[in-house]
Amino acid sequence: MNVDISTNRKAARDFHISEKFEAGIELRGTEVKSIRAGKINVSDAFARVEKGQVFLYGCDIQPWETASLWFQHEAKRPRRLLLHKREIFKLEQASSIKGASLPLLRMYWHNRKVKVEIGVGKGKTHGDQRQDLKGRVELREAQREMARFNQR
Repeated sequence: MNVDISTNRKAARDFHISEKFEAGIELRGTEVKSIRAGKINVSDAFARVEKGQVFLYGCDIQPWETASLWFQHEAKRPRRLLLHKREIFKLEQASSIKGASLPLLRMYWHNRKVKVEIGVGKGKTHGDQRQDLKGRVELREAQREMARFNQR
């Protein structure tokens, strides 16, 4: 059972997502407690492949209030993602293409473990974003007309 912790709606707006990967994430105990309390922001999070490992940057997990200074974590520290070697190789190849990036799409619970979903995305232009918005407006208007027609 997957229960969403946080989703990155900016990623769907700003990128064409071509492929998705599920990864584990290496966390400390205070980070897990902060996640349970909902003190997380993933709107600017992205992954990067470095030296055969994948790291997550920009994920803001606020410090746990009741933890002592010795066990406290940094809010925006890079966190290692846990993937298979062949997945890391695919991500490295995909991110080496010009204009491609690895945005974080969502973070969720899976069997009492925190998992992240990262996507291979290519940035949208403003024209693409306007086209998507126009399509959603047309779909909404068509649904309203269908509902109005079915009420008669």
